[in-house]
Amino acid sequence: MRTRSTRVLRGAVGVAGLLVAAELALRAGHVTLLPLVSTVLLRAAELTVDGEFLSAAASTLASWAAGLALTVAVGIPIGLLLGAMPKVEAVVRPLIEFLRPIPSVALIPLAILVFTEQLHLRAAIVIYAACWPVLINTIYGLKDVDPVAKETLRSFGFGPLAVLVRVSLPSAAPFIATGIRLAASVAIVLAVSVELVAGGTDGVGVYIIKAGGGGRTDLMIAATVLTGLFGLLVNVAFVAVERKVFRWRHAR
Repeated sequence: MRTRSTRVLRGAVGVAGLLVAAELALRAGHVTLLPLVSTVLLRAAELTVDGEFLSAAASTLASWAAGLALTVAVGIPIGLLLGAMPKVEAVVRPLIEFLRPIPSVALIPLAILVFTEQLHLRAAIVIYAACWPVLINTIYGLKDVDPVAKETLRSFGFGPLAVLVRVSLPSAAPFIATGIRLAASVAIVLAVSVELVAGGTDGVGVYIIKAGGGGRTDLMIAATVLTGLFGLLVNVAFVAVERKVFRWRHAR
């Protein structure tokens, strides 16, 4: 516990030092195109109670939550199926390795032609990008299951489904949780990216575009900072849940 607290404290000191250095450099006139760090932080605090920004953030969060929920609902079952059936996984693997490196942002123009509803458009891109960490981690989680444990259960007369539920799934659960945590961060990035590229009427990305069009660089950076803070909080929350639920794995 003390080591973890020390690590967090050192990280906070590092971030504070970087912000102070940036503030001093801006005040000294070394960089003239960006607003002061203190100004950005003040604008970020103001945005937390600004109705227009909160409405935009709510729209982005709705897309993020819907996309992540569907990602979990689709990615885990497919990963379990492929992980439990190595022959099928070997056939599908080339297709996965072909689709996975395709940049999700490059698919936004195509998705615009397919989906007319903004929420559907954002959710579709989020699902495509975020599904890979969940799918791959689920597959590798099942491969990491102790074969002796599975054979022991089979020797007592349990069938494949019982082995999957009683041994494979609990053993792979930490891998799956890590995949969901990574997918949550990816989903935030893609939700905002779709708004920046495709535009629309609401969302943090649309808010950033409008702020840039009005010459409000301070609001652009402040909205970006708040989005990053949300992503950080989501990651911290998932890590805390993993540590609590899978205490046995960290102890081992």
